[in-house]
Amino acid sequence: RALLDNFSDEQLQRYEVYRRSALNKSVLVGNIINQQVSPTMAFVVAGFAKVFVGEMVEKAKEVMEAWGDKGPIRPHHLREAYRQYDKETGLIPSVNYQKRLFRR
Repeated sequence: RALLDNFSDEQLQRYEVYRRSALNKSVLVGNIINQQVSPTMAFVVAGFAKVFVGEMVEKAKEVMEAWGDKGPIRPHHLREAYRQYDKETGLIPSVNYQKRLFRR
């Protein structure tokens, strides 16, 4: 609760949107591992995915600020955020993607 009390209005609004957002668990897991999983496992995977999406949004906002861009996050901001995240963490496995991420 102490953390929430120190949020700015913008941070509090983003946090509220984050809390209310949800990813479709069955579609998400099906796209990732192509097999049936337990509801518990789907919940865990969706939780990790939600955190990853949040990190990409925050990183994209940093990219926008560094580039001096204003307005909504654009696909090129997300692509650069993804590239930087991969370079900084090395946590993204090398996979041959059939589709381009963050299409225009």
